[in-house]
Amino acid sequence: MTNPHSTAERADILVAEDDPIVAKLLNHTLSRRGFNVHHAADGQQAAVLVNSMPVPRLALLDLMLPHVSGFQLIAQIRALAAWRTVPIIVLTSMSQEGSVVRALEAGANDYIVKPFRPDELVARVRRFTSVAAA
Repeated sequence: MTNPHSTAERADILVAEDDPIVAKLLNHTLSRRGFNVHHAADGQQAAVLVNSMPVPRLALLDLMLPHVSGFQLIAQIRALAAWRTVPIIVLTSMSQEGSVVRALEAGANDYIVKPFRPDELVARVRRFTSVAAA
């Protein structure tokens, strides 16, 4: 039987989150579930990762990031041929309908409002990474 947590099988996830407490929770939650987290502490770091890291199975983006916004990151990701089909989940405290609509229209696949429930987040991540793996 294959170990679902072996390094070779861990799905890469880009996480752009500037709050260190939320970032630590996300890293812990996702790593424990077998994902390999590449964390960017601001939008500029995330933009660099988008251009330098191997294409991940999923991107988890906050919208309100220093330097480069989550909306700008969505546009950057969708403009790159290799990243065009990478599922994007927005995880943000912005709960206004306009923000949700704007993110989804820009190319996000899902939208979760903080505070979030870790098990629900993992279920959504797994749904997209399972589809991406197929």
